[in-house]
Order: sequence, then structure tokens, then C-alpha cells
Amino acid sequence: MAHPLISTIVIALALAWVLGSVAHRLRLPPLVGYLIAGVLIGPATPGFVADQTLASELAEIGVILLMFGVGLHFSLEQLLSVRAIAVPGAIAQIACATLLGMALGHWRSAPASYSAWRCRWQAPWFSCAHSRSAA
Repeated sequence: MAHPLISTIVIALALAWVLGSVAHRLRLPPLVGYLIAGVLIGPATPGFVADQTLASELAEIGVILLMFGVGLHFSLEQLLSVRAIAVPGAIAQIACATLLGMALGHWRSAPASYSAWRCRWQAPWFSCAHSRSAA
């Protein structure tokens, strides 16, 4: 195609509009149709495949615009009115994410005997180089 930007935007918007309308007619949220449209033009399905680098850049622009829209509706007074719930919830979320990250890190750097057991099974996601040098 001569103009991948224009074709990617036009096909994505047209397919999202059609499938969003179908989802709305089926009494589903239009977001369901939008998600199906994204899957259909993605690399996992046959047919039209959008330019992946261009699509990821457009997705980043979309996130920026979404955050801008949220910022326009942000109200400091509303945030202060829910601070009794928001602050402890944010602290709990940070603590849970930190503990899960620490547990995953501890699990990934398991003792050599456990690493050797995983290397016998040749797990594709685990590098066996450090366990062989230690043995």
C-alpha cells in the first residue's frame, strides 16, 4: 500500500465502527466490538494486517489522548473527598505489587539444585548457563 498511515487508520476506524454497532445491537458494550476489531486487524489473524510499528505508535498516541481527557475532568476537590479510601487503597496496591515482584525475583533466582532440575527439563524460558557453571 502506498500510504500505510491512512489505510491503517481508515480500516481500523471503519472496522471498529461496524463491530461496535453490531455489539451495540446485540446489547453488548461497543468496547467489545472495538476489541474484536483490534484482534481482526492484528497479526494473529489472516487477512489485512496493519503495519505493526505504525499501529503501536498510534496506540501510544491514543493512550496520551486518553490521559489528557482524564486530566481535563480531574477535580482536586473530588480526589480530596475520597482520600480516606484512595490513600490506603493506593498504599495497599503498592505494597502488593512490591511483594509480588520480590517473590517473583526470589523465585527466578532459586538455589542451584532447583535450577539444575529445571535445566534437565529444558524449560525454554530459563537460562541454564549459570546453573551449569555452578555445578
